[in-house]
Parts: sequence; structure tokens; C-alpha cells
Amino acid sequence: MNKAESERLGSRLEEKGYRATSTAEEADIIVLNSCVVRQSAENRVVNKLRSLKALKAKQDTTLALTGCMVNSEVTRLKKDFPYVDYFFKAGGDPPWLEKQAAPVALPRHPSPSAFVPVIQGCDNFCAYCIVPYRRGREKSRAVSEISCEVRELVNRGVKEVTLLGQNVDSYGHDLPDKPDLADLLAELNRITGLARIRFLTNHPKDMSSRLIEATARLGKVCEHMNLPVQSGDNDILKAMRRDYTVEHYRQLINDIRSNIPGIALSTDIIVGFPSETSQQFQHTVDLLTGIRFDTIHIAAYSPRSGTLAAERFEDNIPPAEKKERLNEIEKLQEKIAAETGVSQKTVSRIKREHEAPTLDTLEARVREGMALEDSGECASSNAAAARKFLSRASPDSICSLSIKNVFGLERRLPFWSKFLNFGKCPSCMVFNSSGSSSSGRCHPEIHS
Repeated sequence: MNKAESERLGSRLEEKGYRATSTAEEADIIVLNSCVVRQSAENRVVNKLRSLKALKAKQDTTLALTGCMVNSEVTRLKKDFPYVDYFFKAGGDPPWLEKQAAPVALPRHPSPSAFVPVIQGCDNFCAYCIVPYRRGREKSRAVSEISCEVRELVNRGVKEVTLLGQNVDSYGHDLPDKPDLADLLAELNRITGLARIRFLTNHPKDMSSRLIEATARLGKVCEHMNLPVQSGDNDILKAMRRDYTVEHYRQLINDIRSNIPGIALSTDIIVGFPSETSQQFQHTVDLLTGIRFDTIHIAAYSPRSGTLAAERFEDNIPPAEKKERLNEIEKLQEKIAAETGVSQKTVSRIKREHEAPTLDTLEARVREGMALEDSGECASSNAAAARKFLSRASPDSICSLSIKNVFGLERRLPFWSKFLNFGKCPSCMVFNSSGSSSSGRCHPEIHS
């Protein structure tokens, strides 16, 4: 979601005559788009804000903060960061610009794969998650608006879209005519020139049989799903406020695989949730062993201030034990990958505060672009290996790691700006002074 909003904010600024700078020192405006889904992500934003304080002292630079870190408590932010000139909510209009007439500014230089937000917010309030408090309640966009946006993206060269939502399966429940995600997929499937459609993030309690059937039936919808289970123990799931059981989840996986043979499945796991016993962790291992996912994203629990879990539960699993559990799941998934003949990395560890992010899974982003050029549709049902390759390169698989992304913007005349995106997606683009794409990207080693 941060990636999509950053692209749109960048386009908005370009429309006002801004262009790229290569360094923050050249900028007159610096905008940080913050991701605070985990405490470690917020800490990185805070550290960057503090590092920019010295730059502000040396030159007349305007500094702005947006994203999930900006909530209703702006007064506190202003007190903590008095040198920041502007605060505005995620997806909002920069205060120094006139309010835009158009509902959304699309990326002017999109890659072959584009992110399209379809629903904002979340009504679930999982115990460990800060998102509902920062993004608010669920609010869907109209099918006609999304369809129009995707058509224009296709006109600009996009071949694949990933529909985004904190809980994408809830799409449409708040709209007057009550369309669901299956209806939206059917509408986008008719767009000429669009090759692939993906969607994330899913929630097991909200995934419907209509959505499963639509994924099986519609030719452009990729046979890949990320379905976070988080734990294989019912008591832990209840403490997490996930509102489903392990039995429900197993049945859901059976229904998906029955309708879509060979589908690539990925999931998310949290180990070391408060009071998780060795036996409860073993239930998670047993679930993963039985289902045999194609990809697993794992994270060790850490308290997130403002969440129910942080307020109600003691973080009583030692870090060493959390690390052991992480390693056990990693080894299990590597074993499953070896048995299924999948050579690509199929497990990613979401970084904790004391770990520096790596670029291991980012290479898949490049492969994805190559695959888009080589093939105009998803792998067919008789090409399981190719389909699993595509799932390795899927945006949701790549977005598991918190990676800094730099997106520079500057104005034609003396006014320059810099846009720094601290989101979760590694795709990066920097524009040069002529406004065209530049090879000066934030991670050049993965773009060679």
C-alpha cells in the first residue's frame, strides 16, 4: 500500500512541475512516507527524521511526514519533531499544494506490474496489529473508478495489477450495491491488454467461495494466493483475535486446492506470541508440514505499542527461543522446497529491530519483470513449475521485508524536492533532471 501511495504522490508532484534529485542535500522539500506496521519500521522512520534535523539546520529545506505514522495525534508528533514542517495522513494531499480535482494521480512511469489500492482500512483489530488504529475503518472504492484506473494504467504500459487492501477480501461490503472482490475481478478480467491480476492481503475468515470460484474461472487472475494463518494453535489464534480456527483454515485450503489444482499458496507465521508453549508451536509446525505451502513469511512477535497484545499480554517468550522457532520453520520449509523441486527461496524472515534488512528476495522482482515480457498470461494448469516460479516473483512475496525505497522529486526551477519512501516494497525508481527514468536507483545492484 505504501508503494502505491508513494507512486501516486510522486505523480501528483510531477504534475506540479517537480523532478528528481539524486541526494537529499539538493532538495528543497523532503517527504517521508512512513510504514509503522512493526515497531522496527517506525524506529527507522524516527531515525531518518532525526538524521534530517541536521540537514534542516544547514539549509532551507521543507520537511514533511506522511503515511501510517501520522494519526490523529499530530500534536504529539509536532512536539516530538518540531522541525518537521508538514504532517498529512496516508494517501492525503500535501498541504502546500492545492487540493487535486481528480480523485487519484496515477504513476506516470509505471513498471509492467502496478499496485492498485481498492480498499483502505481494516475492521478486524487483530491483537498484534496497529493498522486499524492508523488506517481506520474499511472504505472501498467503486468498481467503476478502479476499472477506469486500471484501463489507464494499461494504456501506460502496465501488464499486471495487484489489487491492494489491508483486508482485500472485505472489498465492497460498504458500497451501496454491495459488490465483492469476485465482481471486481470479473470486471477487470475483461480489460484488453491486461495480462495478470493478483490481490492481497487476504484474511481466512473473509475469503468466500465466490472468490475462490472466480480465481479458478477467470483467465487473467493468477493462480496464487497469500493466506496468512499466523498460528496453528486455536488458543493462540483466539488470543490473536483472528476469528477462525485451525479446522476452518484447513477446510479453506482444501476448498482452494480442490477448485484450483496446482495453485501456489503462501502464508504468514508469527512465532513467540505471548505465552505460546512448545506444544502450541508444534501445532504450527504440524500445520505447515501437512499443508506444505510454497512460500512462508515468518516473523518473531515483538510488542507493538498501542495494540491490544501489548496492553494485555507480557512478552514472555525469550528472544533465544523465538530465534530457535524461526530457524525450525525455516529448515522445515527448505526441506519442503527440496522435496517439491523448487529451487528459489521459499521462506523469508521478516526483520526484527536488531537485524539489518537483506536483498535476498528482491532478485525475484527483476525476474517478475522478465516474465511479464516473455508471457502475456499466468502459467497454465499443466505447467505447475512455471506457476510456482511466478508465485516466487509475486509482489506480496517480495514485500515481506522492510526495505528503504528512495523516490526523488524536484522542481524545474529553483525549487527542488526529495521524496523518501519508507515502505515495504523494494521496487524503486528515481527520475533524473530531464524527467525520464534513471538507473540511479536506491538498490542498483538488483537492477543490473
